[in-house]
Amino acid sequence: MPRWTAHARRTAGTAAAALLLAGCVATAPGPAVPLTPRAQDELLRTAERALVDRCLDARGLTLAAPPRTPEADRRLQAALFGTGPHELSLTLATGHTVSAHTDGCLAAARQTLYGDQTRWFRAQVTVDNLRAEAQARMKDDPAHRAALERWNRCAAPPARARAERPDPALAARCERESGLADVRARLEPAELAEVRALRADQLTTYRQLRTRALRRAAELSAPSTAQEGNDAS
Repeated sequence: MPRWTAHARRTAGTAAAALLLAGCVATAPGPAVPLTPRAQDELLRTAERALVDRCLDARGLTLAAPPRTPEADRRLQAALFGTGPHELSLTLATGHTVSAHTDGCLAAARQTLYGDQTRWFRAQVTVDNLRAEAQARMKDDPAHRAALERWNRCAAPPARARAERPDPALAARCERESGLADVRARLEPAELAEVRALRADQLTTYRQLRTRALRRAAELSAPSTAQEGNDAS
């Protein structure tokens, strides 16, 4: 039978105590977050809508019924989207500028979910426009310029006003005949990969804040889910 030294006994006792202490302070896991992107998007939309409804209700307003007067509509829009100059603004590489308020119930809901609505605004707008940025970069490619010129000749002959948009069927035919669709399909993956590398910091922020929001949304939905279960029983 092995003989235990005093040091070994103290070490074993310390380890056992640590395990016991760890067991005492262990907490239950938080509410589960859906695994699929579609279910995650639905969870975020539901949580955001619930937070907005709660905020509007505190102001005596609701989205459930349409406003009865123009003044009531203006009051609802102000409460929902905020008022005054836009505090948040971001000009994209495409040249377009996106702006938003930091007040209003929608902004408050996003602050609750994402923790930092300014960082979320910049990250979301950037990520949502990655493909548009990649498509804008394609315009500098000679093959794309040549295909676009052929498309313009096909879809907008001299007899037609340049401002007139061709019907979808004509546009689709011209994309095939001009080779524009093939050029875009060839160029877009590489351009999108380049853009994603350029915007890596914002992509990381987007993932981090979205993960935080999903956990918060799951926590917010947990009480109502539990209550529904109790009501059913």
